[in-house]
Amino acid sequence: MNDEFKVSMLASGSSGNVTYIETPEHKVLVDAGLSGKKIETLMQSIGRSLNDVDQLFVTHEHVDHIKGVGILARKYGMPVYANEKTWQVMSDKIGTINPEQKQIFEAGQTKLFGDLDVESFSVSHDAADPQFYLFHHANKTFAMLTDTGYVSGQVAGLINNADAILMEANHDVAMLRYGGYAWSLKQRILGDEGHLSNEDGALTLANIIGSNTKQVYLGHLSQENNQVPLAHLTVEQILQENDLGVNHDFSLFDTNPDRATTLASI
Repeated sequence: MNDEFKVSMLASGSSGNVTYIETPEHKVLVDAGLSGKKIETLMQSIGRSLNDVDQLFVTHEHVDHIKGVGILARKYGMPVYANEKTWQVMSDKIGTINPEQKQIFEAGQTKLFGDLDVESFSVSHDAADPQFYLFHHANKTFAMLTDTGYVSGQVAGLINNADAILMEANHDVAMLRYGGYAWSLKQRILGDEGHLSNEDGALTLANIIGSNTKQVYLGHLSQENNQVPLAHLTVEQILQENDLGVNHDFSLFDTNPDRATTLASI
């Protein structure tokens, strides 16, 4: 059995999010929060083509996750998976696509696609019905968790000890509090339906990293209220304080809003 399982965060940040996942039988995207042209370029940068993508999974309807969904669906004919409430609010934003491409994938379900099992779960974010995904292949798991204001015990249990994890490190609390955002927006980001701070993401990781975990990616960094070195250092320090072997037992990677991470095997 070929157990090759690869991932690349094509883009991750407040300006746009796209993740690429592949197994021997499937090549899929999670979200398409950039222009179709930009996503094509990012795919080329890791030696892959959108012509080969056979599924697109959507987490929620915010523009930094769906900007290119309609374009990709129309141009490449790939089926698009989202839950019913997300479809209701997303449809007007992405334009007309073939009804046969509209696939319903409710939170709490697991769908089987040959050698890839995809499991969805609800998160706490100010969208219609936001959900993220676990991807299972050959006894390995890639867990994605961004765009959530807090992490419930149930969600932590689902993503516990995943082999690779994309974890939100959206903002530095001090930068956000003293930055130029309107107070209402600051409250939204800091609230239970907002985003995880660097510290929140790190503490979640401290609770869920296990012996299987080999790769951790810090994602969805705010370009206004965070800095890559600051997020990395904050998370690294908290993990070390919790006696976790950063850069020894597992690697800690940064992501970028317009540059893909290396296509890496899990």
